Parts: sequence; C-alpha cells; structure tokens
Amino acid sequence: MKKQLLILCIAFLSVTSMNAQGLLSKSNVVFTRQDTLRGSITKERVWWDVKKYHLDIKVNPLDSTITGYNTIQYKVLKEYNKMQIDLQNPMEIYKVIQDGVALKYTREGNAFFIELVASQKIGQTKELIVFYGGKPKIAVRPPWDGGITWKKDTNGKPFIASSCQGLGASVWWPNKDHMYDEVENMLISVNVPKGLMDVSNGRLQSVKHLKDGTTTYNWYVSNPINNYGVNINIGDYVSFSEKFKGEKGDLDCSYYVLRDNLAKAKTQFKDATRMLKAFEYWFGPYPFYEDSYKLVEAPYLGMEHQSSVTYGNGYRNGYRGRDLSGTGWGLKFDFIIIHESGHEWFANNITYKDIADMWIHESFTNYSESLFVEYYYGKQAGFDYVKGTRQNIENESTIIGHYDVNNEGSGDMYYKGGNMLHTLRQIVNDDEKWRGILRGLNSTFYHQTVTTKQIEDYLSQQVGIDLNPFFNQYLRDIRIPTLEYCFKDEHLTYKWANCVPGFNMPVKVTVNGNEKLLNPTTEWSSTAANAENNTLEVDPNFYVANFNILK
Repeated sequence: MKKQLLILCIAFLSVTSMNAQGLLSKSNVVFTRQDTLRGSITKERVWWDVKKYHLDIKVNPLDSTITGYNTIQYKVLKEYNKMQIDLQNPMEIYKVIQDGVALKYTREGNAFFIELVASQKIGQTKELIVFYGGKPKIAVRPPWDGGITWKKDTNGKPFIASSCQGLGASVWWPNKDHMYDEVENMLISVNVPKGLMDVSNGRLQSVKHLKDGTTTYNWYVSNPINNYGVNINIGDYVSFSEKFKGEKGDLDCSYYVLRDNLAKAKTQFKDATRMLKAFEYWFGPYPFYEDSYKLVEAPYLGMEHQSSVTYGNGYRNGYRGRDLSGTGWGLKFDFIIIHESGHEWFANNITYKDIADMWIHESFTNYSESLFVEYYYGKQAGFDYVKGTRQNIENESTIIGHYDVNNEGSGDMYYKGGNMLHTLRQIVNDDEKWRGILRGLNSTFYHQTVTTKQIEDYLSQQVGIDLNPFFNQYLRDIRIPTLEYCFKDEHLTYKWANCVPGFNMPVKVTVNGNEKLLNPTTEWSSTAANAENNTLEVDPNFYVANFNILK
C-alpha cells in the first residue's frame, strides 16, 4: 500500500494544467518554420507520390564524405510545378535534372524547392535526378542523436553506419523526408574502398569491382520502405546464413559481422530464429520475405532498419548486459536482437504517418519483449517481465507528441506503452482473441502508414468496447488512474479518480478472496461486501493505482 500511495502522490504532483476536455495540456514548446517544413505535408509534397528511388553513392572514409545522386520516380497526383526535396546541412545539392534539363531550385534551411519546367499532368509517372554531396552530420550518440558513425574496428579498418530516426534520412541523402509517403521499391548502390563491404536493405543484387580498386554493392528492396529504415553499413564483414521455416515458407536469414566476431555471432545470433518463431506466432508472418531478414553488426547499439536490422549489443544478453525489467527474465535473451527485430512488424510493416504517433512503433515493440519471454518461458514469466519494466516509467509528459512539426512524444511510449497494452490484454481477457488482434493489426495495415486514430478505432472495434477514454488516459495524460474505494455498511463503494473525464475501464479485483470484475466510472458505485475483515486487491496486471479512502 505504501508503494501505491507513493505512486498516487507522484501522479497528482505531476499534473500542472488541464485543457477544456480535462486532458493534460502539453508544455509550451516553440516550433520553427524548419520544424513545419520537416514535419508537415506541405503543398510542395502533397501533389506527388514517390514510387521508386535509386540511391547511387560513393562513401569515402578518408574525408568522411558521401557523394552521388538519387533518381526519384514519382506519380503526379495534382498539377503543380514546385517540389520539396529535403537534404540537411551541411550537405549540398549540386544539380537537379529532369528530361535532360537542369532545373532551378532555392534552399530554405534543410528544404530545397525545385522549380519544374516540364508539365506535370495528373496520372503521369515522372523522374528527376538529384546530385548531391558533402560531409554529413556525425552521429553524436547514435541511434538517439543520429547521423553517420565513422569508426574503426580493432584491426584499424573503417567501420561506418547510418542511423537517423527522428532526425531524418535527409541527414545523409536527398528524399521526400516525411513518413506519410513510403517509396514502393528502391535500389541502393554504395561504392566503398577496396577490402570493405556495404550491407544495406533488401537483397544483394550484384557486386561490381571497379578499375580504381573500389567496389560497388547493389541492394534491391522490393517492398515499401520508410526513409529512416534505409541504411548503409560498411566494414570488413564476413557472413553466414540459414533458412527459417516460417509461415510463408523458407525465409532467408543472413548475418554480417566483423571478421573477428564470427565465432561469437554464430552463438549469439541463434536468438534471431527464436525471435522469428515467437513473433510469427504472435504477429503473423514476417512482413518482408521477398527482401530476406538480415542482422548486421554496427558501431552503435542498434536500430530497426528494414530487412537490415543493426546490432551493437556486444554479444551479451540483456540490454548491454543489463535486465531492464529487473526480474531476471531480461537476461534470457539478447535485447537488441529481439527488440529491434520486433520493429519489423511495428515500425516497418505498420509505420506511423507522423512521428507524434511514435508509440505505435515503440509501445507494441516494447510489449513484444514480454511476448517473446512468454512464448519460451511461460505466461507468468512474460507477465512478470512487463510489470517489471514499470520501474522505468516517468509519467512526466504525454506519450503522444505535437503533430506536423516532427515532434515525438515522451520516452514513456516504451515502458508505459507496453504496460498500457498489457492492461488492454486484461480487458480482452481471452488470449486467443488477443493474439488474433495482434495478427489482425499486421494484416489489416500490411505495409501501410497509419495514424493513432486508425489503430485506436481498430482496437475498439476488435475488443468491442469504446476505448477512447482508455487511450486518452494512457496516451494523452500522465496520471495513473486510481481506483478509490472503501468498505462501509456491508458494501464496497468504488470509483475511478485521477483520470480523464469518462474513464470507465473495467478492472479485475479480488474482494475477500473472491475474484470479480468491477466496472467503475468516475461516479461512485457500490456492491455488497459483508465479511468481518474486508479486503480488496487489484489485479497487478492492470497498470493502475488503488487507494482505500478510509485508511
């Protein structure tokens, strides 16, 4: 009870202001014109639909430069003659060509506005080539503060990788850098010095050894891919492979690691097929059979690059050897392999349209960790794992960010988001139905970009309950809903407090040793309870607090 009271006090102290609907108001954050250009669907973006990219670049470790071009194929949705292409400072666009004509363009910060000469007729498929180069931003704390990482391995050979979620893929290559419009397929050609290999997304189509001693690796992605999911990984790689017998047949699995780490990887990477088996059970078939599954060693912790998941966890179980749940179960698996691969379903298959809805990626993937534990070690183990992660919840700001300005919500999208979904599972109270809902999400929104509303509406429909108050509470408010109750005159009286208006989540409790389901609202309700020493315990799988108002 002391712990519950402490949680309750923290929740009350954290609330500073409420809006007219009773939801927590976000802090006053000042956004700039650049935030709007980066985060909104501008008039220079909305009129065209990107279809194909061919990114052809040369990576030079000696001076930390990237040079090359991106051929952009697009379909005209609306007649217009100005196109926004994004490329971040200090990178520069040198030239833009369409139909053999050099086009004029102006730069506003990280956005280039290209003036098109040829007519842009609705329904036409058009193409332009953007030539660019420079020294891209060096990643300071990848993958959180992204860019390009330029390091060397223990043998002194270059070890290079990209990571750019949030910051944007335009930090190292020119593109339509907004998540709402995914390219349908992509060719990635990367030229590297002799003795090095590039590993990117999709399948290796060809390798060309040039007269100057450099090598170009051509990777083809046949499925839609989000911009930040595109990556380069350059190093002295060796590889091994296997086939996973999955729901859609044989899935090619390839692993690329630094030469000296081959033996360790052959042991540690056994978690990859364990992951695939568990997540195909829970979420449905791996979404990118055509492009294979790859796990690639990188000079930073790791990232969910589509079909090219990066790994830098030091060949240890847990998160850099630490159990984030504090239960012991987190040391039964390699966190980066499981978590980052879980994003193949939630991030790469189902992708947010706006980064404000990043919880769609991180909450489901955080919860996937406990589902992995449950699959191999039992239901109670999985439940203990997700409950254990509550120690990492801060409840300082809301999970959903500001829209149209490239602003993600709070880090609570991980642990609080995972516990929100675990709470929702208790409401469903049917494991097969819950599994069907998770699989249904991945089939219904297969290879799509989505909004929070689409996910909320789908879950409400499948669960059979209006979940709007539920999501308002956990996604748009920081308070922990609190079941207030008391025993008096042979009755249990109860209601929800510390919550949004209309919050009416059912909750499992044990009253005097008997389990029952209560349906509290924000108004007092009562039920008979006439034991000599009345007791109430809330099912700990619900992420709520409780408070006996008479004690």
